[in-house]
Amino acid sequence: MHWFLSRLFGWLHDQPKPRIVCDKALWMAGVAELARRTMGCQRESGAFLIGDAPERRPRVIRAFIYYDDIDDRALETGIVRFNGNKMPRLWEICRQRGLRVVADIHVHPGGYAQSSSDKTDPVMPRAGHYAFILPDFAIRNVTPGSIGQYEYRGNGVWIDHSQAAVPFLQLR
Repeated sequence: MHWFLSRLFGWLHDQPKPRIVCDKALWMAGVAELARRTMGCQRESGAFLIGDAPERRPRVIRAFIYYDDIDDRALETGIVRFNGNKMPRLWEICRQRGLRVVADIHVHPGGYAQSSSDKTDPVMPRAGHYAFILPDFAIRNVTPGSIGQYEYRGNGVWIDHSQAAVPFLQLR
């Protein structure tokens, strides 16, 4: 029996860890707000996901900071166009809460594939940044396995984790 339990716990311990985690209720509330901000599916919306980013452990999402709360013109054209000159406001929010930007998220009208502008002009052009894309204006299919999950590696290179067997984003 002891041998069996040690093998079982060893196996569980060796399982791949997600890169990022979020409380399911927080995720669903944040996603519902993104859907509301599409104004009845007439435009895209998005947010910065702020939280904890410990070394060698999953990043933890603690809050959604919506693009249009920082840049009131971010959603004007129907697609997300965030003005980088507004970033100091985001850094101030992070500083006040003792958190960091751990990812960003935005909605698309159709599927969750990255557009050419998503690929060439990331909101956070820093290697190791994560980006999520919700399909169908975040009306349905808003959990891992049905959303775009991307990792920016720098120099225009992205890794698509959307259908990865290893968990990338985990809701708890």
